This record gives sequence, C-alpha cells and structure tokens, in this order.
Amino acid sequence: MTPPRVALLDAGRALAVAEEAGVPGPLATLNVFRVLLHRPKVAKAMSDLLLSMLFGGALDDRLREFVIMRIGWATGADYEWTQHWTIARDTFGCSESDLLELRDWEASDHFDDTERAVLALVDETLATGSASAAAVARCRELLGSDESVVELVAAIGAWRSISQLTRSLEIPLEEGVDSWPPDGRPGGAS
Repeated sequence: MTPPRVALLDAGRALAVAEEAGVPGPLATLNVFRVLLHRPKVAKAMSDLLLSMLFGGALDDRLREFVIMRIGWATGADYEWTQHWTIARDTFGCSESDLLELRDWEASDHFDDTERAVLALVDETLATGSASAAAVARCRELLGSDESVVELVAAIGAWRSISQLTRSLEIPLEEGVDSWPPDGRPGGAS
C-alpha cells in the first residue's frame, strides 16, 4: 500500500481537532477526515455538506447512494466505493446487485427511468464537467422538483470532490477493510 501524500492525523488528535471544529466525532475516525482535519474549517464545511445530503436530503437515499457509488466506480476511487459499499447496503437498503449493476449501468436492465436519467447525468457531468440542459430537464421531470435537481448536482460535485481528494492524496482505506468489495475488481475501467 502506498503511504498517503499527507499524513493522517493521529486518531486522538483528529478527535480533539474535530471536537473544536464542530465535526462529528465518528467522522474524525475516518481516514479521509483524518486528512481533512489538517484544515479544520474545510473539514467542517465538508462534513456539513455531506451530512446535509446523507440525512434528510431531497434525494431518495437509494438514488443518492447510486450517485456516490457510480462516481466511485467511474473515477476509480477505491476509498469512495469501499466506504459507501457498506453505507449503501447496511444503512440505506441497497442490494449487492443494485451496486454491482452500477459498474455497467447502461448495459443493464436493472434500473428504472429515473435511475437511468440520474446515472446518465452523473456520467455526463464526470465526462464534461457539467450537465446539459436536456439532462437537467429530464431529471427535473422525473424527480419532480427543482430542489431535487439542485441536490443531485450538488451531490455529484461533493462526492466528485471526495473522489479527487482521496485519489490525489492517496488516502488509504481504514485498517482491516478490503479493497473494492465484493470481489476486488477495481473501478475506473467501465
């Protein structure tokens, strides 16, 4: 395993900095936050943004997890895929087949029209840096509100940022966590 490009804060120090910055303690134990807490204001802002969408957001939980997992897979972000594999299954009710089908969702008949429109918007945004008017209009039609569309685009940006951060700084998985569940097949090649 390659060492991170920025040292992880010691677990005790991360918890102390998190408490002072107002970052929830459980986040401070995650390696991504043990790096982000080098800049407490950035860690706090990222924590607030991510948690606002994870709990009580406008998007359906399962749909949001599809967005996150697709970004992790498409960008080759092992940390993101691996963290959300467990979160998506155990907290938000996604099945293993839901998540595995995201690898090649366009060739799959697993997803409904709304899920397909959202995944297309994710891929378009990853490929071009923005979403087309047609893709946004289709998502607005299927999601039913501007609020959901805003959150969808914000979620893509936020978790794309996490992907970039974890890959650029080579943030390692937490100790004892297996890479690329369930089968070790890495993303970034679909």
